[in-house]
Amino acid sequence: MSESIITVEHVSKAVTDSTGTLDILRDIDFALAPRETVAIVGASGSGKSTLLSIIAGLDRPSSGTVRLATQDLFALDEDARAALRAQKLGFVFQSFQLLANLSALENVMLPLELAGRKDARRAASEMLVRVGLGERLNHYPKVLSGGEQQRVALARAFVLQPAVLLADEPTGSLDFATGEKIMDLMFALNREQGTTLVLVTHDPAIAARCARIITIEAGRLRR
Repeated sequence: MSESIITVEHVSKAVTDSTGTLDILRDIDFALAPRETVAIVGASGSGKSTLLSIIAGLDRPSSGTVRLATQDLFALDEDARAALRAQKLGFVFQSFQLLANLSALENVMLPLELAGRKDARRAASEMLVRVGLGERLNHYPKVLSGGEQQRVALARAFVLQPAVLLADEPTGSLDFATGEKIMDLMFALNREQGTTLVLVTHDPAIAARCARIITIEAGRLRR
């Protein structure tokens, strides 16, 4: 276990409302090694995104736990989990999640500034150049294409060189050709930084690019 960067230990998630209890995840158990590339696949509603949220410590399981670099996420309070996320995790979402009132450069600078980095502007500029946006540093999200916005999101995710990158359908709102370029860039950055990549996707071609595929069916791991 000490060699794993992420260990998911018998995680279950259920929600209860007036109609009864719905089991979203049932006894999910696996470990991921440093530098591993993993696709989590399954039908809509199978629990993939819920599992990703639990791995990030954003959602709490009904039972079980997640260890990030041996630290039990749910033994920590919310502030400590947030601090660990900021230190260890990067995120890429289908909807980009850029701040509309900040330029591309400012969006990428933000996590560096929150981490207290004095070289935030330089590091953010270099990362935007790396993703092919050196001429778009001062543009705001509303004037960037979807592919350009996702490149900004990749730059923001990788700029702190996280141990783990979590990506939830990162090409879901992009056309095929743009999505291919984004995935090429994501895997290239992943190799350069030695990050562990955990990728939720519906796309079997994207999943096939990962070294390992984890399939969720009706909330359970398919063995």
